[in-house]
Amino acid sequence: MFMRTTKDWREDLTHSRDLQFAEVQSYGFFIAWFDSWRVSKHLELNRDASVRFWQEVVKVKQREVWQLDSWAEAMRWFLRWAELVHKKGEKYVTLAERLRDAVFNAGARRGLSRNTLRTYAGWVSRFGQEMQCEKRIMDETCARQWLADLVTQTKISYSTQKQALNALVFFYRDVCGREKVNMQVRMRKRSTHIPVVLSKREVFSLIEKIEPKYRLQAELQYGAGLRLRELVSLRMKDVDLERGTITIRQGKGNKDRVTVLPESLKPRIAQQIEYCRIIYQNDRARNANGVALPNALERKMPKANVSWEWFWLFPQEHESIDPETGVTRRHHVIARVYGESISRASKATRCSKKVSSHVLRHSFATHLLEAGSDIRTIQELLGHADVKTTEIYTHVARGVNGRGVVSPLDVA
Repeated sequence: MFMRTTKDWREDLTHSRDLQFAEVQSYGFFIAWFDSWRVSKHLELNRDASVRFWQEVVKVKQREVWQLDSWAEAMRWFLRWAELVHKKGEKYVTLAERLRDAVFNAGARRGLSRNTLRTYAGWVSRFGQEMQCEKRIMDETCARQWLADLVTQTKISYSTQKQALNALVFFYRDVCGREKVNMQVRMRKRSTHIPVVLSKREVFSLIEKIEPKYRLQAELQYGAGLRLRELVSLRMKDVDLERGTITIRQGKGNKDRVTVLPESLKPRIAQQIEYCRIIYQNDRARNANGVALPNALERKMPKANVSWEWFWLFPQEHESIDPETGVTRRHHVIARVYGESISRASKATRCSKKVSSHVLRHSFATHLLEAGSDIRTIQELLGHADVKTTEIYTHVARGVNGRGVVSPLDVA
């Protein structure tokens, strides 16, 4: 089903003659911690990954000197062990990595979107890490118990519970080739959360505080009701200035939809397109690798990645390595970096609400509802599969188009 690991550090660590029992225990804890982090970040086992782990995880907290010394020795032991394994022509691959690769391969054959693949691979890898052996992983009884514990003992949302369930069903059905898979787990619905919504004044105050290079993105996200991933992955062919529309390709649920392009943003979007054209022409002049394409499109259309229509609307200033292919290319602006700019702007406005980039999408829907837009229209603009999802905004909308309730204290 999935390739076997050729070597496991645990066995060699346990039988190491140079280490005392207490050192073996300490090294094992630290190496497992580092290895789990490395797999979650999709990093190769090398010194670069160890340095990054030390800076991003170990050094972010105050540690005892003896801890740092012990962990440093553990890291050195692990890297030396990896070098010896490599010299012997063997390869160290964790069980979680093998599960992740198996899910990616099966999902690619099925034509699943990248986001779905990442989600499924993440859940299956997490399941594999907790099971720790192939025999338990292949046992659906263990999977059912793991899912049941996930539902009853954690506070994850109903939709997240369904993600984990769907990931394991996909694993047993499409990776393992089993015809019938029934996890027999009842999902637990949690209380509905009311979305955080900003007033128009708060939205414009927030946008005013956003760094200039991210301001247009924030205005477009609010003005078109885009999800974060949808915003940063817009391409030239998705923007129609004449018709005033934006086409979202492969949104949530792998569905396409059309939303509105704000009239007030058209001149600045046109300027952004011309700015991108300069970057694109410079890339073509030096024969750069182009941009990433969704799914298997790069194989079907080998020259599309260097065509203008597939270029990003919000490209990064510099090229970087594609973590999935190892190719250096032009990527779109990083979603996390843009999201952090929203958080900084929120703090600058001293807003008492918990603001993220998704709050702009919530505010878009709520303000449309308050202005009299039909809820079915809003559903289509947001790309909701069920109108019940859109109806959550009726709980926060004000005026006759929201709940239409006037406090008795305000009635003369």
